[in-house]
Amino acid sequence: MSSPFLKLENVCKYFQASRGFFSKGSVIRAVDNITLAIEAREVIALVGESGCGKTTLGKLVCGLLKPTRGKILYKGEDLWSLKRDKFMEFRRNVQIVHQDPYSCLNPARTVFQSLAAPLYRWKLVKSRDECLEEVLRLLELAGLTPPEEFVYRYPHQLSGGERQRISVVRALSVRPKFIVADEAVSAIDASLRVELMDLLLNLRRKFGIGYLFITHDLAVARYFAGKAEGKIAVMYLGSIVELGPSEEIVKNPLHPYTKALIAAVPVPDPEKMRKSPPLPLKSLEIPSPTRPLKGCKFHDRCPFAVELCSEKAPELRDVGGGHYVACHLVDKS
Repeated sequence: MSSPFLKLENVCKYFQASRGFFSKGSVIRAVDNITLAIEAREVIALVGESGCGKTTLGKLVCGLLKPTRGKILYKGEDLWSLKRDKFMEFRRNVQIVHQDPYSCLNPARTVFQSLAAPLYRWKLVKSRDECLEEVLRLLELAGLTPPEEFVYRYPHQLSGGERQRISVVRALSVRPKFIVADEAVSAIDASLRVELMDLLLNLRRKFGIGYLFITHDLAVARYFAGKAEGKIAVMYLGSIVELGPSEEIVKNPLHPYTKALIAAVPVPDPEKMRKSPPLPLKSLEIPSPTRPLKGCKFHDRCPFAVELCSEKAPELRDVGGGHYVACHLVDKS
């Protein structure tokens, strides 16, 4: 069998706190023992609360961070042991759309300069005229029309949605096979989110791109992964606790944390809200990532936890139909 496009094997990423909220010298377990296979053209929506390690995982996947432990495999080879030519191939094939559209573009560069830089870097154009033609084509792909009105603007002359579209086509400009979209729609108006997600999905159909779509909003994850017939991965305190087809995760959640997330989503129907109240968690406080709990990381908040949950960490295992869950109580529920 051929190797998956990307694979994470027991990947951990720890940071040592030097100042701020955490005490000096404490170790922050941002990503803790994640194993995940990503096939070419696959769409995975990664969802979880702020601070659970989603962005760190995204940066590990696209090679912006090196794991503390574990391996990231690119086409079956250890990413951080690749020869230069193969590593540069990876760099081009795996791109990222950053979270903040207001800081990911250089304020001193025009739209043309921002989009032209990767085209020249990867020798995809041979002249300025050819480069301008390609930039105009990219702006049209992004729905920024007429493109001539945008090409020489500076970032401060664009709206948040327009900046995010520029970030998307900048990642697309080098013709990658996979894009990490880190909270790509969270910083723009709600009315534009569906429009931008549809743009990403249309680009996927046109160019055969896969996505790791990172979001804290379960409804956004369901829409994006559902439209692409992809998967949803639920992350909690640095670990993936549930993974499976998008509709299966939403309609048949198995992990108590996923159930709590879904129960917390407001429904515009008072009668339904009364019949399905939020899951009664033991605590609303999230444990510190510097002091990991023994056993299941969710057991101190889980209303169903038993003694085994505080003693042994559950493994992410297949319970049928490509639905994976890390919970000791799934077979008993």
